[in-house]
Amino acid sequence: YRLVKFRSMCSLNIPSDNPFLPSELLSSKVIYSVASAMGHNKLSHPECNSRVPAIIDLLSKMKLAPQFRGTEIVELERYRSATADDIASVHERAYVSGLEMAMDEASKRRLILIEGSGPTYATSSTFNESLLAAGAGLSLVDAVVAASKLREDPPIGFALVRPPGHHAIPAGPMGFCVFGNVAIAARYAQRIHGLKRVFIIDFDVHHGNGTNDAFYNDPDVFFLSTHQDGSYPGTGKMDDVGEGAGEGTTLNLPLPGGSGDSAMRDVFSDVIVPSAHRFKPDIILVSAGYDGHVLDPLAGLQMTTGTYYMLATGIRMLARELCRGRCVFFLEGGYNLSSLSYSVADTFLGFLGEPSRASELDNPAVLYEEPLKRVEEAINRVKSIHSL
Repeated sequence: YRLVKFRSMCSLNIPSDNPFLPSELLSSKVIYSVASAMGHNKLSHPECNSRVPAIIDLLSKMKLAPQFRGTEIVELERYRSATADDIASVHERAYVSGLEMAMDEASKRRLILIEGSGPTYATSSTFNESLLAAGAGLSLVDAVVAASKLREDPPIGFALVRPPGHHAIPAGPMGFCVFGNVAIAARYAQRIHGLKRVFIIDFDVHHGNGTNDAFYNDPDVFFLSTHQDGSYPGTGKMDDVGEGAGEGTTLNLPLPGGSGDSAMRDVFSDVIVPSAHRFKPDIILVSAGYDGHVLDPLAGLQMTTGTYYMLATGIRMLARELCRGRCVFFLEGGYNLSSLSYSVADTFLGFLGEPSRASELDNPAVLYEEPLKRVEEAINRVKSIHSL
């Protein structure tokens, strides 16, 4: 990729140490950042370092990369690492400093478990690469917010980063996740850009318990999670709606196993859209997990690639209607490299307003009947709880 020239953005409230908005953003539709964390890897682990490169390879193959699209698609090649203060806006400082100190042990042993006996690991590069992942998202927030001050249809951002973040609780790591990338970006948008009301959509197949916990008492951050009922980590019950001043700004919708495209279409129109319209956000952030795909090995929903196109298109329209187009996606789960890559590519097509190419991957023969009666019951119950 060629290097892009950067112009001063001081007048656009971009932090002076982070002047990373390229002039191409004046006409771009998608801006993405890449933090592959190649050193953060464990053999045969589903959250491995081949995930992001697989996405990048397919984007190139489908001509959805900058070299094929001029300024329509821009890679934010230069971005800063998140600072300890950025991370500490969500996580306890003792955890941040403790993880940094654990890098010596990880260097000696090559790999350590940082979640007790759980599935979250660290290598000697995990701390710095996790700071890069969070920083790649923050820099996208800067770029999208600045572009929204120049035009009514700013690009949508996508942080193609790992390790993922939505399970990481304030006190520590969990479920493959080290730092809460989306949660950190939400606090950053508030603190640096004065965007008070943040709407977070989490469509990963697993409940985003870390993001849930970070904002459970906060009336200015609306967290909405759809996830498979009974799946890891077992949190995200429908009655968990926030507490104190934040009561009503957490919405959890566990879906029965086997839910698929029809279920998610109804969830989007009947739950996500009215929730967003009522909340009136200043920015929308998305925990984009692609492990609800029918081909993914770690769960039991049956979304197809086309559902992720629908979500990308719908969320893009919501952002344009409600918050001047300000929207950033963050990669979370997705462990079948083929379905992950095609779903992200179709997400890009949704951002661009171009036709879906889901048929290149989706095979209707692998689908089975959805439990639509139970889905309807779940949607009606959550609508009743939240007066939608």
